[in-house]
Amino acid sequence: MSRAQPLGVLLIQLGTPEAPEPGPVRRFLREFLGDPRVLDIPALPRRLLLELAILPRRPRASAAAYRKVWMPLGSPLLVHSRSLAGALGRELGAGFAVVLGMRYGKPSLASALAELRRAGAERILVLPLFPQYAASSTGTAFARTLELAAAEWDVAALELVPAFHAEPGFLAAWAAVAREPLAAFRPDHVLLSYHGLPERQIRKSDPTGHWCLERPDCCDALGAANRRCYRAQCVATSQGLAEVLGLEAGRWSMSFQSRLGRTPWIRPYTDEYLDVLAAAGHKRLAVLCPAFVADCLETLEEIAIRGREQWRARGGDELLLVPSLNAHPAWVAALAGIVRARVVHSSSAARAPEARASATATPSR
Repeated sequence: MSRAQPLGVLLIQLGTPEAPEPGPVRRFLREFLGDPRVLDIPALPRRLLLELAILPRRPRASAAAYRKVWMPLGSPLLVHSRSLAGALGRELGAGFAVVLGMRYGKPSLASALAELRRAGAERILVLPLFPQYAASSTGTAFARTLELAAAEWDVAALELVPAFHAEPGFLAAWAAVAREPLAAFRPDHVLLSYHGLPERQIRKSDPTGHWCLERPDCCDALGAANRRCYRAQCVATSQGLAEVLGLEAGRWSMSFQSRLGRTPWIRPYTDEYLDVLAAAGHKRLAVLCPAFVADCLETLEEIAIRGREQWRARGGDELLLVPSLNAHPAWVAALAGIVRARVVHSSSAARAPEARASATATPSR
């Protein structure tokens, strides 16, 4: 691949407000929660819920939370994601153009695709930075990217990179990040806290209609019925992390955070589960958030600030948030491995028809 025509790599993150103030937060929430794949209710009720219930109150509270974790160069999610994109570009080297785009907010997916066009990329790997698949994260990132690309007169060749919840490099990167803090902190319990989803969205991804959330062991192993199940992929991530980190059974558990509204979300809820762990006598709790590859509001404020305050109020001694992958060298190397593996896979697939045609051709006499 020549420098003149690089392979484009589009890294996609969820998004962030432009500033920790009510106005920018309101604009971000309107775009984010206005997405029918995120707030998956009919259009009119969604608009009424947004305009009458959420947007009049939530932006001010969310802005105050953002201010607690805001960095000199912007929101933690944006700062860490930009660092990752730059490091990945250097790791991949010549022949690749790596660009970051946000599903909501800036830098937008439209601007990221335009940047890749200017770089001369006619083939683009679309890589959402969400380890576990959900229609409200990976799904909407794919859908919006395809919509934008299709609107161009000359449509780039896009390849969608699937979720990497159990990718060995992803798990090894978490081990590289977490092993030293865990050894120094010496927790008596490790909690793996994932972003939550409404139960109805889990059921929508069940092609059988009678497996997901219908039995206690529905997420214990991935199969045809739950291969797109976010919760089952979180379980697979947890099992993989427990193995690479050497976490003994009974010394770790998993939960789900960041729920919104009153409808049932997947359980157990992290805020309620902290009380359960404290009541069980645990004192030193370490928390990993493996649904987030970059530290953000949900890790730094929800867990490291509010979660720690709650833990201490319930009698716990200390709560440690293990940093996310951010731009750690092990994660940069793992992500480069995912990209290179897709290049090899695509090249092999492209050569396969030629090989079959050659094998079946009638020899000339």
